[in-house]
Amino acid sequence: MTPETPINQGEYRYLSLGDSYTIGERVAENERWSVQLSEMLRQEGVKIGTPEIIARTGWTTAELAEGIKNKNPKGPYNLVSLLIGVNNQYRGQSLERYRTELQDLLQQAIGFAGGNIQRVFMLSTPDWGVTPFARGSDTKKIASEIDAFNEVAQQECEKLGIAFIDITALSRTAQNDASMITYDQLHFSGKMYRQWAEKALPTVRRLLK
Repeated sequence: MTPETPINQGEYRYLSLGDSYTIGERVAENERWSVQLSEMLRQEGVKIGTPEIIARTGWTTAELAEGIKNKNPKGPYNLVSLLIGVNNQYRGQSLERYRTELQDLLQQAIGFAGGNIQRVFMLSTPDWGVTPFARGSDTKKIASEIDAFNEVAQQECEKLGIAFIDITALSRTAQNDASMITYDQLHFSGKMYRQWAEKALPTVRRLLK
């Protein structure tokens, strides 16, 4: 079986890897960005199932790797996404460590896609510095660090030929729109996740052709 062949009751299989932004902290399951993306694809006639999600609030790259090991997902998948890095930044971990651990995660993602790089994509890390939770923090420093982590992620994706989708600019629009933030004043809302899904849709549509 190859990733080009739907192998789950006639539906494409989708594995979504990440942290709070993928599990959708404080939002309904159907508001998660990867779930909304799958629904958009279905509306276009793509037979794709609900994503299998391996993600947890607070996870760094190392913790995601451990979570994948524990869950032991069975590929091949027709689509694999990755969104990870905010907790590395939040905890003050080095860019060098992030790069090394991200390289391993990207190789795992390719493996889950049956070795097909064209079925893997990564979203950039959003900027939590625009949320009410960050008031009193050095938001310029947060933004600068998020940009640095995203630069590493983009470099590693480009080395491998993996699609990298920048949603960070979209996340920063939440600074002037309270509807983009959940009631915990830290995480993004389903409305924001819809924008991420819409941003990813053209790329994913191309990857699935």
